[in-house]
Amino acid sequence: MIPVYEPRLGNREKELLAECIDTGWVSSEGPFVSEFEGRFSHYIGTQYGVAVCNGTAALEAALYGIGVRKGDEVIMPSFTIISCALAALRLGARPVLVDIDPDTWNMDTTQLESKITQRARAIMPVHIYGLPVDMDPVLECAADHDLKIVEDAAEAHGAEYFSRKKGNRWTKCGNIGDVSCFSFYANKIVTTGEGGMVLTSDASVAARAASYRNLCFHSERRFYHTELCYNFRMTNLQAAVGIAQLERIDDVIALRRSFARYYKAQFEHVRGVRFQAEVPYGRSVHWMYAVQLDEALGIDAETMMERLKSKGIGSRPFFLGLHAQPVLQKLGFFKHEQFPYTDQARKRGLYLPSGLTLTKPQIDVVRDAVREIAGDG
Repeated sequence: MIPVYEPRLGNREKELLAECIDTGWVSSEGPFVSEFEGRFSHYIGTQYGVAVCNGTAALEAALYGIGVRKGDEVIMPSFTIISCALAALRLGARPVLVDIDPDTWNMDTTQLESKITQRARAIMPVHIYGLPVDMDPVLECAADHDLKIVEDAAEAHGAEYFSRKKGNRWTKCGNIGDVSCFSFYANKIVTTGEGGMVLTSDASVAARAASYRNLCFHSERRFYHTELCYNFRMTNLQAAVGIAQLERIDDVIALRRSFARYYKAQFEHVRGVRFQAEVPYGRSVHWMYAVQLDEALGIDAETMMERLKSKGIGSRPFFLGLHAQPVLQKLGFFKHEQFPYTDQARKRGLYLPSGLTLTKPQIDVVRDAVREIAGDG
């Protein structure tokens, strides 16, 4: 079986994990947590990092950090994981959705203005599959309406955006808005198994996020709480793995970009299959080698995945749009709203094998299988 994703862990991770065990520092009090926060925030270019237990927690802590509260609205793409909506809902805010650009699968920034009301508090662009959102229009919109920007960079470790608004220079995703969120799940470019981080250069936002992840302990009175917060802490064990992973992030990104080029070259003549669009303003890290099938093939993503599985090839579907999530519909959200490009991406999009242990001969096998299945259509 060619897996859809497999992480790469090695001796350096073992070495730092052994140090945790030998010293007894296995909880969130361990020294690797603050070291990982410092190293990762420095890599992205922000002043502060707040390590948490997963990417969903990072989104919630970030929204809390900028002061999102009950009755506020957070504008986000429908085409994303449910975590984005959950983070807003848990703080009493309402997710407001925009559709995606059909070529990049990122937020359609031209729809932002029409979604802004007096209750709007923040915009949450999601850098899908490692490709940067076109952030300058987001920055302009946020400035015009006094909104905060919460970047969901869970899939975009090391991706870069060329911003006119940021001095006509390349800037890493996660250092463009007011605050950003990363995930370190097992299939991310930097993994800690489970884990996440909030990044910002605003000291007050960092302090609020740090308090939120630690039960909002009172600064002067232990076990005294004035707000309802959560235990979202990262352990020293997770941070140790993250440090080892971060030490070779540049090599990992170079490998991913190399395989992306190889994938595209091999699929150049496979009919009815396209990859995420390249854009002049963004340097993708190709978190997943994702494709969308042409409607003319007569095959949807589910059929393609079933046939790939029968040939020993793993794959995964695209996100179901937030507007179509049964639990959110049950709560009364998004009635009569339509997001056709999000629906199209879900129906015809899938991830091909994308792991760090992938080889070029395996990509050749995937190419031949997809070509055969597409020919059957």
